[in-house]
Amino acid sequence: MTKIFVDGAAGTTGLQIRERLAGRRDVETIVLPEAQRKDAGARRDAINAADIVVLCLPDDAAREAVALIDNDTTRVIDASTAHRVAPGWIYGFPEVSGRDSVAGAKRVSNPGCYSTGFIALIAPLVKAGLIPADAALMCNAVSGYSGGGKSMIAEFEDGPAPTAWRSYALKLNHKHVPEMRERSGMSVAPIFAPAVVNLFSGMIVEVPLHLSALPGQPTIAVLREALADFYRGSPIVSVVPSYDEGTLAIERLAGTDRLELFVFGDEENGQVRLVAALDNLGKGAAGAAVQSLNLMAGLAETEGLRL
Repeated sequence: MTKIFVDGAAGTTGLQIRERLAGRRDVETIVLPEAQRKDAGARRDAINAADIVVLCLPDDAAREAVALIDNDTTRVIDASTAHRVAPGWIYGFPEVSGRDSVAGAKRVSNPGCYSTGFIALIAPLVKAGLIPADAALMCNAVSGYSGGGKSMIAEFEDGPAPTAWRSYALKLNHKHVPEMRERSGMSVAPIFAPAVVNLFSGMIVEVPLHLSALPGQPTIAVLREALADFYRGSPIVSVVPSYDEGTLAIERLAGTDRLELFVFGDEENGQVRLVAALDNLGKGAAGAAVQSLNLMAGLAETEGLRL
């Protein structure tokens, strides 16, 4: 039985991962007593006793935790930003990186939530030659406040009522941008405009396109079919073939580990909106980590997921 240790299990993502592992008989979870949760020696012992350790820590702490490994068998899933574009680390997006690559990896970096939506939309189209690698793209996105961790959750839930919608990363330096560029196969970083709303979880990621700026000016149907072909057979990622409602709610997939992709457009004006809907805590964080963990442990990738 695979032994799992979640380092940082008291954080938002760590708690979500623990919930998905609770009650499972195909893995064994190593749990430290509360008094030892931050004890360096106890953590070192737990890390080295685990077959797979999941790091739910700040970047520097995640790097330090990796350095504590003194054996050749402990494998790592890092949910921080520290290793998302680091050499030697496999990106934990099995649908894009390859299930076999994730299953055989010793070091896996869990994707960022916004990055998941952007890469899910763009990587298949770059691979298909429908979007040039040097295209100048823009990405708009909105997330529930749980994506900001405990401090932002407290701000929205415990303090005076905050604004309903807040744009941020106005200096265009969001920490997800490097992985959005590299893991989607782009040579140019997208302009990324994220926002947070007064809702616990949920996420919408959007990339607008002009068809005239794409090689061969593909139709909306061609873009949709390319995405559908890429994810065909996936139990987690799906392309919605038609959608007739006038709005798309941010909480559409809240509470799930699924990811839905949409291609909206106006053929006459040659405009397209590529849209991804997910839960920032699901496929955008804990769900993705458990999916990779399942593959690394030789289990069905959907075990414990909320589909």
